[in-house]
Amino acid sequence: MGACGLHRRIKWKVCKPHTTHLVCAQALDLSCQSPHHRTMAHQEKQSNISAAIHISIRNLHKSWGKNHVLRGIDLDLLKGKKNIIIGGSGAGKTVLMRQIVVLDRPDKGSIKIDGVEITTLSETKLAHIRAGFGMVFQLSALFDSMSVFDNVAFPLREQGDLSRKEIKERVMAKLEALNVADAADRFPGDLSGGMKKRVAVARALVREPKILIYDEPTAGLDPLGARNVDRLILEMDDVFDVTSIVITHDMATCIDVGDQVSMIHQGKIHVTCKPNELASSRDQVVRTFVEASGVKRDT
Repeated sequence: MGACGLHRRIKWKVCKPHTTHLVCAQALDLSCQSPHHRTMAHQEKQSNISAAIHISIRNLHKSWGKNHVLRGIDLDLLKGKKNIIIGGSGAGKTVLMRQIVVLDRPDKGSIKIDGVEITTLSETKLAHIRAGFGMVFQLSALFDSMSVFDNVAFPLREQGDLSRKEIKERVMAKLEALNVADAADRFPGDLSGGMKKRVAVARALVREPKILIYDEPTAGLDPLGARNVDRLILEMDDVFDVTSIVITHDMATCIDVGDQVSMIHQGKIHVTCKPNELASSRDQVVRTFVEASGVKRDT
């Protein structure tokens, strides 16, 4: 792909380590103005982040047998912002996501949501916590045998405390907000990849969560489709008051969408900074990851 595709040219600057993280201070030099670039408004928002901490994670450990996946994660996720978590395959991104929503309990460590420790809560209390999360799964994960309407209605029907009228109103409101209301009676097999992703986001939002998690949202999509998903994530930031957590290895998504990026390496958070500062680090791990993703630096 050419200079205006996924490849970006970067001027590398010195970045000094700060305690356990690398705090970067120089910006990317993006040499072309292609359609998938962030809006100027988003760039301005990213340049001056000041947000409360929504989720605080300290010294988090998780092992599967002899495989010590998370080795002391320390991470703050910002309220109302788009928090990107990157790392190579097998780095522990999905394992960390499962800890955050307490699908698995950590071996050790702390996870606080709005100051409330959740790792020690009972299953009954955790059900209330989990209701505050919306999930957008890899490849959308829609039920092929259900219509779009029924896919989005599914979480509300499982919840079991709303009338049919209330469910219909909520579902159609979300489909209209995502610009897929006309597809309510269609089935996933009849939809494009982009429409499936919008339906998946509508389903994730239908219970009006405070935290929205995207698990590899651009996986399986071509570059144009992936950038359309990036724009969708930005739209959700404009329309809904949610904290977004995006698990990805897609550097284009990281740069175009994020307010804050954290990189997992060898079971720990290796770096946390603004996405447009990531290239400033001279750290070899960061440089190797960024360059392998198709981002190029000036020589």
